[in-house]
Amino acid sequence: KMRRGVGAGAIAKKKLAELEPHISHMCIIFIPMSKQLETFKTHLEEFASKHKQEIRKNPQFRVQFQEMCATIGVDPLASGKGFWSEMLGVGDFYYELGVQIIEVCLALKHRNGGLITLDELHQRVLKGRGKYAQEVSQDDLVRAIKKLKVMGNGFGMIPVGGSYLVQSVPAELNMDHTVVLQLAEKKGYVTVSEIKDSLKWEKERACHVLDHLLKEGLAWLDSQAAGEAQYWLPALFSELTSRDVTPEEANQMTP
Repeated sequence: KMRRGVGAGAIAKKKLAELEPHISHMCIIFIPMSKQLETFKTHLEEFASKHKQEIRKNPQFRVQFQEMCATIGVDPLASGKGFWSEMLGVGDFYYELGVQIIEVCLALKHRNGGLITLDELHQRVLKGRGKYAQEVSQDDLVRAIKKLKVMGNGFGMIPVGGSYLVQSVPAELNMDHTVVLQLAEKKGYVTVSEIKDSLKWEKERACHVLDHLLKEGLAWLDSQAAGEAQYWLPALFSELTSRDVTPEEANQMTP
């Protein structure tokens, strides 16, 4: 008898787990490394063929499968043609996702200067795809962005507060710019004094970085702020909506 409640996802995950012992097993037996990899690749191909629907529909399962592929240097996203893309349709999936990412970033560039949090990008991509579309995770976005980055069109990711800011413009951002963006993550803005105190920088270095962010459209200057001018990062505005932001602060966000 079949047990009730065992779905296709659970069965596929069990099968995926069964592939893992092949890695350690092949490290023990004395056969050429190329033969070991070929054997494991064959197992992966058989698994992919049998569970392609689950791989395409389930984001968590897709992550596990791609991590398994990475152990032997197989990249299902490497090409739009070939066994993996034809079998799984992942080439088309990530190509379409890349187009949607570009569309969202272009639509918001006038507001955020080409920087957007991964969370907001995820929400907007999901909204644009509709509720009946294939489910997409943040891991899927990261993989698609990495493919866009290879194309050399300005895409990149900046680590901020345990997540990422996605850069969609070819602005030159070095480590100084990155640490200032990270410093602004909590409040959405920074001041010259905060940079000097937190990073132990000279005033000239702080101003140089902030001037560059203003020039690239990645920061807005609020010179009317009480006490000292504030440099707001519009890419972080959406993150602040879930926090305690006063109406006065919200008004300051408008250039």
